[in-house]
Amino acid sequence: MGILESINWAIIAPIVIIQLILMAVAIINLIKIEKANGPKWMWALVIIFINLLGPIIYFIFGRRS
Repeated sequence: MGILESINWAIIAPIVIIQLILMAVAIINLIKIEKANGPKWMWALVIIFINLLGPIIYFIFGRRS
């Protein structure tokens, strides 16, 4: 029995889908805005590498109003 067989995909799949949607929306928003609070490359790294919380952190602190 492998590790992939023991994972409950009914629980994991929605979390992965939400993560991917949040990441895509945050990256698209980052590309479209003129300026962010800090360098855009830094926010791109935060969005991509800090799973689930990265896009949320960007939307709270990275966008200028």
